[in-house]
Amino acid sequence: MQKLLLDVLPKSRRKRMTYIDFRLYFLGRVSRADICNRFGIASAVATRELALYRRIAPDNLAIEQQSRQYVTTAGFRPVFEYALERVLVALSSGFGETEQEPVAPLISSDFIRSISCPDMDVLSCVSRAIHLGYALDIGYHSNGSGYDRREIVPGAIVDNGLRWHVRAYDRSHEGFRDFVLTRVESPKISSQPPCVGERLDQDAQWTRLVDLDLIPHPGCRQPEVIERDFSMSDGVLRMRVRAANAGYVLRRWNVDCSVGHTLSAHEHLLALRNPLSLYGVTSAVLAPGFTPAE
Repeated sequence: MQKLLLDVLPKSRRKRMTYIDFRLYFLGRVSRADICNRFGIASAVATRELALYRRIAPDNLAIEQQSRQYVTTAGFRPVFEYALERVLVALSSGFGETEQEPVAPLISSDFIRSISCPDMDVLSCVSRAIHLGYALDIGYHSNGSGYDRREIVPGAIVDNGLRWHVRAYDRSHEGFRDFVLTRVESPKISSQPPCVGERLDQDAQWTRLVDLDLIPHPGCRQPEVIERDFSMSDGVLRMRVRAANAGYVLRRWNVDCSVGHTLSAHEHLLALRNPLSLYGVTSAVLAPGFTPAE
């Protein structure tokens, strides 16, 4: 029945079904206003689209009487298949909320695929918790302590260049930490809702912005080439990043953060001109060559 209904839908209505399915799966709720704003349609049309989705997947949503929005049910099963990369782009950048469609390259090209891919159901549960403000009980595999159950309050997902993680308050350690999404399993909504001190706006490392001045490595023979590579102005590339992410950024771009820039210029095209900017930045331990001040 579900497949028959989908097969006869015109492309415009199929896109609306995908959008409803996406919001339920990854954000936990959808309203008529969401659909109206996304597609520029009247409220009556949005009502018909929600009614059609209920015909296609009656067990996927329920009306929340107080807000008059539709929320995800415990028995939700996505109607469409999604490409993980596009989902992550949609969640982090706000676009690409469509089902997977084959896209042919316009010119000959290649790109490096991610080799660290979080489970879709784990990602959807975490993203719903972020959007709706829930705490989560999760199973987590840690390099240091092995496997255990933890309660976290997720605040944001982050692409650190190597893998995706969630910035969250860890109730076990009473502080904000990064949890790699591929190490999370069996997430469940916690019975203990978040308190004010556990929310992302209380994370000092997240709210603090750090100015990084990147320059061609002093050992580089032709710094003007590096300046051109990175569109530098007056020999400097200025970046403003969250303190929680600064170490990841510097590691991703392989920036020499050592005192005196002693790392090899062959391996490190860039150097950090203002290492004092990393004072008090906990993620700086990830930066190449960084040595905490005594």
